[in-house]
Amino acid sequence: MLRTVIATTAVLGLAAGCAPDPQTPVKIRALVLSGNGQYVPEEVELKTVDDIVGLSGTVADIHGGARIVYDVQDQALINATTAEAFAAALLKGEGRDVAANYINQDDVLWPADFHTWNMVTAYYNLERAFDYFREVTNIPVADFKKPVKTYYFPEFVLADIQPGPLKDNALYFSAMESFLVLPFDELQRAPLSINAGVITHEYSHRIFNLKAYGGSPFPEALISWSTAGGPNPGANILKSFDEGLADLHAYGATCRSKNGCDTRFLASSFHGPEQGPLADERDLAKTDRCIDDALRDSLRDNSLGQFSGKEYRVGTILASALYQAGEATGQRDILLRSIVAAYSDETTATPGILQLTRRFIGDQSKFTMAVAAGAIITHVTDLRLKEAVCNELMDHLQIPRDQLVGTNNPNLCPPSAAGGTTCPRLGAD
Repeated sequence: MLRTVIATTAVLGLAAGCAPDPQTPVKIRALVLSGNGQYVPEEVELKTVDDIVGLSGTVADIHGGARIVYDVQDQALINATTAEAFAAALLKGEGRDVAANYINQDDVLWPADFHTWNMVTAYYNLERAFDYFREVTNIPVADFKKPVKTYYFPEFVLADIQPGPLKDNALYFSAMESFLVLPFDELQRAPLSINAGVITHEYSHRIFNLKAYGGSPFPEALISWSTAGGPNPGANILKSFDEGLADLHAYGATCRSKNGCDTRFLASSFHGPEQGPLADERDLAKTDRCIDDALRDSLRDNSLGQFSGKEYRVGTILASALYQAGEATGQRDILLRSIVAAYSDETTATPGILQLTRRFIGDQSKFTMAVAAGAIITHVTDLRLKEAVCNELMDHLQIPRDQLVGTNNPNLCPPSAAGGTTCPRLGAD
């Protein structure tokens, strides 16, 4: 499909690609999801780009041709004593600034080749994610820090997973505080870089890192708890919340698009008999998602390595429960703001997730699902929304009522919250 788009635009034949120097906002064509589920060229504006050829600006700085290798046997990584040294050791090839090519038609820039289409769309989607967190969740501009270096089509090797470079992914890599847009192979219908929901999901991981992890490339609680030996319940909960809330924010961002809210934002990239089920598995609109005994036991008893992959299941249950609460009360955006406010809060009466992990850094078993959920509940101030959130979390995540009601914290669930009846009751944990 993308090659068809590029071939179509080639017939414009107006001028060779050159180095334009337009003023922001820049009118440009990007690939945007249409109402019929296809990605089509659409005129958009880039509002934060400073260098349209190098595609760098206040939101992102796109960089190409890098080689990044994580190998636990790498002596340079073993010897690294700082986060900066570790990031430098990962980068085996620095790559270079990108050079986008355009055709100018009536003061609107059209990408002149495939990679320019892909990079422009990726920058546009990063800008949209930035706008969502700034405008909907009220994060001050200063909190975003410097523009995020975005490695476009790098060779990214995780040596303990496979010897060759990974493909078909987009991710926030906290060890380098960077986004990685990997080459695609199987996902040719809609590579992840052009899927705005996927990019917002990854941007949400950055926000969670900045807020709930204190902006550390190596979050203290996650590292301390996951290397403690034995079960890692606190680390498993953190990873589950990070993944689930990223899906919820990705959904929230789709509500700002011209096509409206999309709980199945993964569907345009993941389709067919092998990939299609993923969109259904992560569809937030499904109302029957329930934690079961086996998943709850894994959350409590597994190490982080053993739990790998299950964080998406727990995260989806969390996200769909919160989705239902927000939609039922008509307070989606208020809930999304409350969730981000819960990531970090130094107020004694309403501590955030960051402050709670620090409180229990010496005993992760005390950072329970109720404690993590309580951070969100305390930041929901509307009584009707708070009641709905409590009911959904009690029901779908099977958080016992006595852990959320009747405590010394008056900001937790109101007495009217009785829990739901969708999910079968589990035995005592």
